[in-house]
Amino acid sequence: MLGAAFTPLDWLAVVHRELLLFSCLFFALGSLDEFAIDVLYLVGRLSGRIRTPVIDRQAVEGRDLSGPVAVIVPAWREEEVIGATMRHLLAAWPQKQVRLYVGCYANDPATIEAAARAARGRARARIVIHSGPGPTTKADCMNRVYRAIEEDERREDVRFRMVVIHDAEDMVDPAALPLFDAAIAKAELLQIPVLPSPQAPSRWVSGHYMDEFAEAHAKAMVVRNWLGAGIPSAGVGCAIARDRLAILDTRSGWRGPFDADSLTEDYELGLRVAEAGAKVAFLRVRGDDGRLVATRAFFPRRLETAVRQKTRWVCGIALQGWDRMGWSGGVIDGWMRLRDRRGPMAALVLFAAYLLLVLSAVLLVAQQLGLARSLALTPLIGTLLVANAISLVWRSAFRGIFTAREYGLEEGIRAVLRIPLGNFIAILAGRRAVVQYVASLRGTMLTWDKTEHRGHPSLVPGAPA
Repeated sequence: MLGAAFTPLDWLAVVHRELLLFSCLFFALGSLDEFAIDVLYLVGRLSGRIRTPVIDRQAVEGRDLSGPVAVIVPAWREEEVIGATMRHLLAAWPQKQVRLYVGCYANDPATIEAAARAARGRARARIVIHSGPGPTTKADCMNRVYRAIEEDERREDVRFRMVVIHDAEDMVDPAALPLFDAAIAKAELLQIPVLPSPQAPSRWVSGHYMDEFAEAHAKAMVVRNWLGAGIPSAGVGCAIARDRLAILDTRSGWRGPFDADSLTEDYELGLRVAEAGAKVAFLRVRGDDGRLVATRAFFPRRLETAVRQKTRWVCGIALQGWDRMGWSGGVIDGWMRLRDRRGPMAALVLFAAYLLLVLSAVLLVAQQLGLARSLALTPLIGTLLVANAISLVWRSAFRGIFTAREYGLEEGIRAVLRIPLGNFIAILAGRRAVVQYVASLRGTMLTWDKTEHRGHPSLVPGAPA
């Protein structure tokens, strides 16, 4: 029996073994979940049901559109990047049917001034001023821009065919808009991949975004699209039919088509459109030059800003989203929502795993000194350890391959080395998200905790047009 004969270090060994069982079990469940996606992806690729079409960029870029298009860019304290974003967007999409709406706040004169400079002499650009003090939420800013779009439609007797959503730091792809224009006739919400741009000063923190998006938007999202599940919008590189926005505006009960009370209105937008019975689609296409048609942007360089950004994602999708959207839909949609909402649990399991590394080192030293006894592993734990080790190699290989496909072999190798850093960021973001969510339950208002942007990909020498 366990009793007084056990020293504190012996009890630590017991805790270590129980923690090991907990971590191994949940790692195994997560591995099975990812393995199912991997198998579906491989089946889809081998059968030809999942493929990446190749387009002639020269024939597509700059092509006339079927109708007028409004592009929404909400901005709060984006004076360092908004000008470059506007200039690049209007140059990449020269079609006369395009009108750019930039949403600013009255108490953010620096962003207004930068946007106004970029809009000078460009008739296709509009600056929309939110009268309320910022920041509110991104959705609230976009609702104000939507009202401006409605006003222009009434005044000019026009009707936009679709609305494209982007962030203030995005570098758009010249081929994206013509692709949206062709596909919007078959689906009411479209999403293209996001491709974080490499940043030499931050190969590790910003680089881990490259790894995650390279895999998620080449595998998980295309599988989701193939299975017919709801496609969450990424909030950038997203097009939605104008009529669908009008329906959301009239039926939602919100202060516009976007829910201003949500931290992740972009994620919810795609799922709500799918819930309404409308078709949504993920478009993954390559140009004949080998480049993916995608939205490129710089992601956070510093650990603190990366944690803040991912906190918003975890809190909005995993915690707030559970309350707001529930588990409607079929089995496939339920599975995908469960995957979307695993952030807090994944953070807990990762924390337990890294704590195990520390405890293992302490116990190893104690056992060598004869201060603690060694507890034998159960057959279940031994089996789970082997399975998880195999899964780790498998997962690392997939991560490296997908990253190397978009960024080259060197970054593919770095992708494997960046996995522990990505896990550490996930742990910190998960903890912060839970604290933030609990505070919101106590009445604290959630606001737009936006990421600071210090540069734009189009300003880097050699950046793609």
